[in-house]
Amino acid sequence: MTKVIVGMSGGVDSSVAAILLKEQGYEVEGLFMRNWDAAINNDILGNPTLSNNICPQEEDYNDAIKVCEKLNIPLHRIDFVKEYWDNVFTYFLDELEKGRTPNPDIMCNKYIKFDYFIKEAKRLGADLIATGHYAKMVNGDLCRSKDQNKDQTYFLSQLSREQLKDVIFPLGDIEKSEVREIAKKYDLITASKKDSTGICFIGERNFREFLKNYLPSKSGDIVDIDTNKVIGKHIGLMYYTIGQRRGLDIGGYENRMFVVGKSLEKNILYVALGEDNEYLFSDSCIVEMVNFNTDKRPTKCTAKFRYRSNDVPITIEYLDDGNLLVRYDKVKSVTPGQACVIYDGEQCLGGGIIKEVRKNDEKLWYLL
Repeated sequence: MTKVIVGMSGGVDSSVAAILLKEQGYEVEGLFMRNWDAAINNDILGNPTLSNNICPQEEDYNDAIKVCEKLNIPLHRIDFVKEYWDNVFTYFLDELEKGRTPNPDIMCNKYIKFDYFIKEAKRLGADLIATGHYAKMVNGDLCRSKDQNKDQTYFLSQLSREQLKDVIFPLGDIEKSEVREIAKKYDLITASKKDSTGICFIGERNFREFLKNYLPSKSGDIVDIDTNKVIGKHIGLMYYTIGQRRGLDIGGYENRMFVVGKSLEKNILYVALGEDNEYLFSDSCIVEMVNFNTDKRPTKCTAKFRYRSNDVPITIEYLDDGNLLVRYDKVKSVTPGQACVIYDGEQCLGGGIIKEVRKNDEKLWYLL
């Protein structure tokens, strides 16, 4: 019998992934990853989900135990606290210090869930590895899930073909509503559990209070880029992202000002009036840390520049240094540090990290 080890997170998606695999006749075991130590990192006060003096990671583990007991499958546990800190959290902090907007979930998948986790699962005798991600493997290719609203291929874009080789995604062909119904049918404790949000494995927090534990914040001027006038004070460039409208605390503008840029050198946050302001738009970008999970190297395809954004038609120029020059028609809020994820129809080919944003072949002076 083929043995599959499922990444059990203590959530409904991984719970139902395990159910579906059992129904399909696999020998199923669970593996819970502990990647963050709230006590060591002294950030308990920054976590509003703390209850009964149990940190969320332990609550999730307890839920995973109950699910596996009900499904009559073994549950293993492994700590990757140091690996997560070294490979994901330090990257997250470094990017924030540069004024960029990182996506730690993408790096967590690359270095933890589909690297250290796979190695541990193989050590435990796994033939295949499964997770509760909404995605599909079709003839060895990474493809979008049936539930387009929940599709998570964006977060899997840094995975290599080798990492994906023995992976299956049991939720690829069902809707989230069906997942909830299956969990209810099996009377699982996770059936009505809220989906996790926030930083991967760290969870929901008061983001500003949380970051104060790790990075010093330095206040500075908020400047209207159209008038070059100082109209407020920011609390630290790391707390803002391009296109942001709320939380600027610049009274009198009725949420009509948008973040359009940053100057790390001058410690200035640039804003502009109106959601259609030209300073919000670009027409090309340089993409670094490029990863492809296929031999395809298209020059015309589509891309997502944020998880919830629509696909945008692009043309790609492959640069000598391994980076990509990605061109597109006038797109809003393309942001350094975020992912550019490349698609050919339903297939996710990979992607990279946005290094530089341009307009008319010139780097935007008001962006890092």
